[in-house]
Amino acid sequence: MEISARQPLPATKKNHPAGGVLVVLGAIIGVMAVGGWKAFAAFGPEFLISAVWNPVTQHFGAAAPVFGTIVSSALALVVAVPLAFGTAFWLAALAPPAAAAFIGMAVQLLAAVPSIIFGMWGFFVVVPLIAHYVQPTARHLFGHVPGLSALVAGAPFGTGLFTASLILAIMITPSITAVMRDVFVSMPTVLRESAYGLGATRWEVMRNVVLPWSRQGVIGAVVLGMGRAMGETMAVTFVIGDSNHIGWSLFAPANTIASLIALEFPESPAGSLKLASLMALGAILMAISFLTLWFSRWLLARGQKAAGG
Repeated sequence: MEISARQPLPATKKNHPAGGVLVVLGAIIGVMAVGGWKAFAAFGPEFLISAVWNPVTQHFGAAAPVFGTIVSSALALVVAVPLAFGTAFWLAALAPPAAAAFIGMAVQLLAAVPSIIFGMWGFFVVVPLIAHYVQPTARHLFGHVPGLSALVAGAPFGTGLFTASLILAIMITPSITAVMRDVFVSMPTVLRESAYGLGATRWEVMRNVVLPWSRQGVIGAVVLGMGRAMGETMAVTFVIGDSNHIGWSLFAPANTIASLIALEFPESPAGSLKLASLMALGAILMAISFLTLWFSRWLLARGQKAAGG
């Protein structure tokens, strides 16, 4: 009796979901680039360095909103990252289990609050505080200090880069905290307990054991917060002041790419140079996001190479 060998079934091709993501990403980039090409062709490189945004004379530039986007996001990260790291460290290593569970859930709920709620709260609560107390106090303390006086100059409107950065910091801190806490908690217990067994303190364990192990997750959390800060629209629109100019004062009204697009898009006719300029701003925002992601990956690769060497 002959026993026939089983023939292996032919392999079937499966469409990888990453292919669809790349297609969508390429389509978005294509739409932004094609839509903004008219502005790039009309103004050339001057579009990137000009701070003028004048729909009457049909002269548009990207420098002012790009400046506002970068500065507001950077200031928000300066405030949010230390606060998020301290909160995540406390929840993962210091807090009692019951308190850590309750506060951790509250942090996750805070991360889910819609951005427009933060914007309204900032407009009705934070803006008056900045106008009546924070900026006058800052001008009294630093207004006569060379170099610092320019940072606190301007009329006390309450809206501006500092207010927008503060709202962004409040918005992105819960998201960064939640990711960092999950990364810290997911570390194998044996590594942490081994360090404790050698006599290390909790801070030494965090600095020398947990952080090197979770470096990729921490950088990912920061990049996630930075991406949300750069792309935030409604909350920033409420409190930044809607002014296209570049200045040293942190309390002066300004604009970001996202807020300018949200304000000007409804008044931009199809096929107009203004609409093309807004599409070009969208392409620039995507380019800034890609550069930020590439820089974070480069830092991560450099850190891993240094650790391996």
